[in-house]
Amino acid sequence: MATNKIQTGIRFEPELLYKIAYVAKQNKRSLNAQLEYLALMCVKEYEKENGEITIEENILYSK
Repeated sequence: MATNKIQTGIRFEPELLYKIAYVAKQNKRSLNAQLEYLALMCVKEYEKENGEITIEENILYSK
């Protein structure tokens, strides 16, 4: 399956990871979907308080 998402490797303390996985299950999301949701909420909160973050398109897709 093709995707435009960037794969990352994130390290967590085991207890935190298990708790996030628990929340994901309660929300009927995969762990990955829950982490994406949390990141999105973090960015939205930041932008609400500090203004929109602008990113040049060429930076997003450079290899």
